Amino acid sequence: MTIYSKYNSAPLAIAALLVSTAACSEPTTANIEQSSSASMSQANDTKKPEFTTQAVATFNEPWAMTALPKTGNDALKLLVTQKSGELLVVDTQTGAKTQVAGVPEVAYGGQGGLGDVTLAPDFRMTNAIYISHAEAGSGADSNKYGARVIKATLSGLDTDKPSLQNISTIWQQNKKIDGQGHYSHRLLFSPDGRYLYISSGDRQEKQPAQDMSLNLGKIIRLHPDGTIPSDNPYANNNDISAQFWSTGHRNVLGMAFDESGRLWSNEMGPRGGDEYNLIVKGNNYGWPVVSNGRNYSGTDIPDHDTRPEFEPPKVSWTPVISPSSLSIYTSGSQNDFPAWQGKALMSGLSSKALIVVDMDAAGSASERYRYDMGARIRNVTTVEGQVWLLEDGDDGRLLQLLPQ
Repeated sequence: MTIYSKYNSAPLAIAALLVSTAACSEPTTANIEQSSSASMSQANDTKKPEFTTQAVATFNEPWAMTALPKTGNDALKLLVTQKSGELLVVDTQTGAKTQVAGVPEVAYGGQGGLGDVTLAPDFRMTNAIYISHAEAGSGADSNKYGARVIKATLSGLDTDKPSLQNISTIWQQNKKIDGQGHYSHRLLFSPDGRYLYISSGDRQEKQPAQDMSLNLGKIIRLHPDGTIPSDNPYANNNDISAQFWSTGHRNVLGMAFDESGRLWSNEMGPRGGDEYNLIVKGNNYGWPVVSNGRNYSGTDIPDHDTRPEFEPPKVSWTPVISPSSLSIYTSGSQNDFPAWQGKALMSGLSSKALIVVDMDAAGSASERYRYDMGARIRNVTTVEGQVWLLEDGDDGRLLQLLPQ
């Protein structure tokens, strides 16, 4: 078990954070040294919470997790996805893993594969879940790929042979692309359960983020059955844009609602310029016209402050942190980390970190704490005041954070 001090990490750990990889989710990205860093308040904060980590299970390229409802004193169980196409039920007390049959074929490769998983708001009655994955095209779109979101019934959950039944397509990216990057495909239900939000990446093509005829580079808002809400910002348009909630995004890998019902997201920038955004109905967040980073070639991109018509990030990171998920801490029945109440927890890939971010009532935000985890972190999830992490890659561990 590793103990994280309330004081700054060792100098070597800090140096490692200052030379981070470009903001892509794959470990093969070349190392790029950045200039300047996000403002952080932890330097003078002597109350930074400490924790140890406890490994529960290991996985092959895990990508996402969500908690199943608990019954009585039963152990917490998680659904965990692996990029290569496996959905697993995990007992957090024993570490036992049970594979779910019936998962659709996924386009595995690059950043593609099985993606996010979340429970339907009425899961206790219906056993319905939602899953995102990369899929291959056919015919003229052979050797091209896009994201798909499905709804399915999780059958036989209490048996040793659970399976997905009644699979239906809820949403798809409306253009297949040659590459296998920037799918995004994070899933999030609104607190009232009435709306499903889907992050749709630009697929490393840049311009689709500003193209209103493509649902790439957008945050999508739908009803749980895939129909379009009448109060979407472009709902009166008789085209694909009726799906859009916000536009101008690059690669949104985390979305969460705070205690006030505001929607936040984190987004990978190019060479620098990772973002934490407050998502507002109909706003355009500027990619690829503006960014606080640079192109991978080193050429400049105008900063957000040069184009006030685009919504700027509340926090921007250079060096990058490569944010891969987002969860906002609430105490629940456990309340392991009361100092984190209402704060955003972000998993970091190139930064190999857990990042804690403050938000205030006015909509400002700033990094509060950073923990060097020593490994790429793919996902962070809070459950009833407990915090769970998934490490990235082969033999990625499921870790529980234990307060000190």
